[in-house]
This record gives sequence, structure tokens and C-alpha cells, in this order.
Amino acid sequence: MKRLQLVLPLEPTLALQPPLPRPVRVPWLVAGLMASALACPAATSANTTPGSAVANAGPAGRPAVAALGCLIEASAVAEVGTPVIGIIDSVLVERGDVVRKGQVLALHESRVERAAVQLAEQKVANNAELRAAKSQYSFSLKKAQRTESLTELNFVSGQALDQAKSESTLARMRLAQAIEQQELAHKELALARAQLQQRTLVSPLNGVIVDRLVSPGERVENRPVFKIAQIDPLRVEVVLPASMFGQIKQGGSARVLAELPGELLREAKITIVDRVVDAGSNTFRARLSLPNPSQQLPPGLRCRVNFGD
Repeated sequence: MKRLQLVLPLEPTLALQPPLPRPVRVPWLVAGLMASALACPAATSANTTPGSAVANAGPAGRPAVAALGCLIEASAVAEVGTPVIGIIDSVLVERGDVVRKGQVLALHESRVERAAVQLAEQKVANNAELRAAKSQYSFSLKKAQRTESLTELNFVSGQALDQAKSESTLARMRLAQAIEQQELAHKELALARAQLQQRTLVSPLNGVIVDRLVSPGERVENRPVFKIAQIDPLRVEVVLPASMFGQIKQGGSARVLAELPGELLREAKITIVDRVVDAGSNTFRARLSLPNPSQQLPPGLRCRVNFGD
């Protein structure tokens, strides 16, 4: 019996291949420049950079300053209180009402003060004592003059003359006292009226009622009763970069656009420019006055301001 011998073929020998060439690394800056040149050849001739805050404007090529963010605020805010302690009797205005300077806002309970005013007025009107003193002085003065004439004619004694002069002097002193009492009565009336006036809360400025903090019947002591904001004119606060220092002048003008639908550009006047640059933020502040005669523009809005021509 023959033996079968299995002969396996040998593995083929792998041929040696030449090594692949390494990729050439191009610096990223050069690659970016090449890509920009290939994508937009005309861009190399442009003079501006995308995203720049300054753009060419006008035939003279003068750069125009981009609009800056700002905030519109009330020109004045007053928390109206009362100098006296008492009970609020009535409130005459409500939140959102437009008020004028000197307008009555609320009244304290003031029956005692009103009675004091009436009493002082009665004292002023009661001038009977003053009129009596004037009449007495006039009579005593004439009596002294007649007595002196009779004394010169030896019709009366010197003692009668001395008595007449003494009566005239006393009458003059009583008249002076009556005049002082009348002046004191006028001062007491002024004091009573001032005390009554303290019980009346009036608006210190033209504006709108931002908030009413009390109700009738409440006791007030060392706390505000109303908060009032003056909105004509408005105040615009803006923070500027230090690079614009010296370009913004007090008394100049700027255009303000409030971030409100349908709002148009408004002219504002520069009232305050800081003379010191903040080292931390490298900025300085400016304030503008924005007229608001119709009082339709509310404070608290964000805005954009342009100081360019």
C-alpha cells in the first residue's frame, strides 16, 4: 500500500515596496493666506476688516464712530415724605398720574392745626386794644401840650404839667406795647399756617407718580409716601472707550435712538463729560439731556447714541 504525501505550497514571499513619501506640512498662516487669495482675489485690495467698529464714510474718507449703547433714565427721582408724624387723611393722586410742582398729593389729619390757624387769625383781626392805645396816646399828648401852655400863663401849677407829661409818656408806652402785641399775633399766625402746611404733601417737581406707598388711615413716620420721576427732560447715560476721550465736548449734540418699536432719532445735548478715565475698564462716561415734551418716551429704555455728524 502506497503512502500519500501531502505537499503544502510555501507562502509567497511579500515583495518589498518602496516607502510612501511623507506629506509636506504647510504652516497654517500661509495656508490661510493662500486660501483667502484663491477664494477671493479681490479681497487683498480691500482696506477694511470684517467686524471692525469703524467704517469709511463720506467723500473725505473720515471714519464715522459706530453707535454706542446707552441707557435712558429719569432726570430726577424724588421720594416725597412728610416732616411730621401723623395719620394720612386723604390721597389725591395715584400711580401713573402726571403732577406739577406745588400740586397737593396728600393731606394729613390736621384738625388741631386748622383750629390753631383760626385762633391766630382772630387775634390778628382783634385790634381793638391797638386802636384804644392810639386814641389814649393822642389825648394825653394834646393834654400835655395844653397844660404846658396854661403853665406859661400861670393858670396851672407846675405839678399839673408834670402829671400831664407823665400820662403822655405812659400812653406812648402802652401804644408801643399794643403794636408789639399785634406784630406777635401776625407771627403766631405765620407759625400756625406753617404748621398746617407741613400737614399737606405737595410735589417738589414736574413729573409722574412712580409709586404710591401709603393709603388713607396709615400712620407715617420717617418714610417716603410717594416716588416721583421727572421725565422731561430725560437723562441719557453712555459709557465711551478711552480712544474717544477729547472728542466728546460738553455742550455738543448727539443723536439718540431708543430701543422702542417705531421710535425715531432724537437730538440730545451733552451736559456732562467725565474728566477721568477708569483704569479698570479703560472707559469714561458722558451724560446727555434728551427733551421729552410730550412725555411719551418712558425712562428705563436701552438706546443707541451716535456722536458722529
